[in-house]
Amino acid sequence: MPYLISALAVAAGAVVLMALLVRLACSTRGLARTTRSSGARLADRRGPLTARIAALQVELAKQRRARNEEGSGA
Repeated sequence: MPYLISALAVAAGAVVLMALLVRLACSTRGLARTTRSSGARLADRRGPLTARIAALQVELAKQRRARNEEGSGA
């Protein structure tokens, strides 16, 4: 009789564990889907931002060269 109670407790624990694993797998799939869609949206916006940063770096380099030429020519 004590073995029957132990076996039922183990079976109940296994059922609870399987239920938790199924819920966790569903949540993980939803998170992965959200991450993919967010990554795609960010990639679309990253291109123009990268171009703007490059343009600003070129402008700063021009200003530095101009300042250095003024300082060395004077």
